[in-house]
Amino acid sequence: MATNTYKIPSKSAARGKGFFSLLDKVLPMDESIGEVIHLRFLPQILFVATLCVIYIGSRHYAEKKIRNINTLETAVEDLRADYTTLKADFMYASKQSEVAKEAARIGLKESNVSPYKIVIPEE
Repeated sequence: MATNTYKIPSKSAARGKGFFSLLDKVLPMDESIGEVIHLRFLPQILFVATLCVIYIGSRHYAEKKIRNINTLETAVEDLRADYTTLKADFMYASKQSEVAKEAARIGLKESNVSPYKIVIPEE
């Protein structure tokens, strides 16, 4: 029966695969940079950088929404004030004395006789 053995991969097979080996080929780092930032930590660094960019973008989006909400609240307050003013003007204009003044301008006058009911006798 055969025994299981572990094969150590050769340097040429491990070097040619993956994004980071390609990055190492395109941007070769000298030994001093390689000692400070190991290439094996690059995925974690990129992940944290991506999270930072997402956090900053989210913050800008939230601030933009807050400014938009404040603008809309100001517009609502202006519209509420306009509504209150127009409602008060309408209430004043619909008073009986004001209606009589407006009717007098176009030639109508208020009747001094109280209304009465017309009754038709049934036959």
